[in-house]
Amino acid sequence: MKIPVVRNVLEVNDRIADQNREIFDRNQLFVINLMSSPGAGKTSLLEKTIERLKDRIRIGVIEGDIQCSFDAERIAKKGVQAIQINTDGACHLDGNMIREAMSQLDLSALDLLVVENVGNLVCPAEFKVGEDMKIMLLSVTEGDDKPLKYPLMFKESRVLIINKIDLLPYVDCSIDNIRKAVSQLNRDMIIFELSCRTGEGLEAWTSWLEEQVANRKRSK
Repeated sequence: MKIPVVRNVLEVNDRIADQNREIFDRNQLFVINLMSSPGAGKTSLLEKTIERLKDRIRIGVIEGDIQCSFDAERIAKKGVQAIQINTDGACHLDGNMIREAMSQLDLSALDLLVVENVGNLVCPAEFKVGEDMKIMLLSVTEGDDKPLKYPLMFKESRVLIINKIDLLPYVDCSIDNIRKAVSQLNRDMIIFELSCRTGEGLEAWTSWLEEQVANRKRSK
């Protein structure tokens, strides 16, 4: 009896997400949905990304958390538009939440919109928000078993960022094992290995992201 209810919820969300996408397209916005478990480093990655790109790309961020506004405050200090969504217990952001948050942003003044989803390895993968692509962030401190334990996140994402590689000597995690597991789930996934702490690998990530934003502009 639960299956039709879940299907209806997802169908309604997809319709709203499609409407969001139309708005994003009209504003020539490249939109990413950044997902990970709590503590994997999404906000740190955004801070480093903004520092490197904000003089070349106009960036806005929608922050999703169950409670508090710590992350949005951190992002706003970087000098970009930032809006906080508190889900009051919900484990993901959905299309309707993003639609409401958009009214607080000047979309015409943005090139890139990042939706930082609630830290969770299950629910965010099921809900579209109108994004161009989902991007998965995995910290090496979480271990190399996560792709096979939480396959939907990796199947739905276009990009995997493996973060905290500076800690590899101190944790039981194999990059090769992660790559092998991901290849079983999503052969076309783009993978970046980086450390927000040391800066290793950040240039490849930000260059790729800047190229995606430029491609969006050229496609209109």
